[in-house]
Amino acid sequence: MGGVKKKPLAAMEKQQQRESQQTEAKKKEQKQQQQQQKRLPFLIPKMQDSEILKALSPLKAVTVYSAARALGVNASVATMMLRNLEQRKLIKRVGGFSGHYIYAVSS
Repeated sequence: MGGVKKKPLAAMEKQQQRESQQTEAKKKEQKQQQQQQKRLPFLIPKMQDSEILKALSPLKAVTVYSAARALGVNASVATMMLRNLEQRKLIKRVGGFSGHYIYAVSS
């Protein structure tokens, strides 16, 4: 018939404040980690042109999304990289339309 006794109000308030501060601190840490993870895919990888072409050469048809998957970057970064490579005549556009282009590695 015993059991745990009810704590006084002041003790309950202090405990509640401590728990809320701990959860806020955990949320801040998680938020910072997520922001760092989000920023990484948007960075252009520091790869030489030969390394990029080596990663793209086994692909039958080089599209934005296949290049993004092969290089491990975001699609917008892959688009910029493919346009840059096309300007330097390292790859050429062989098909596609409306921004969904298909590229081939120049030999």
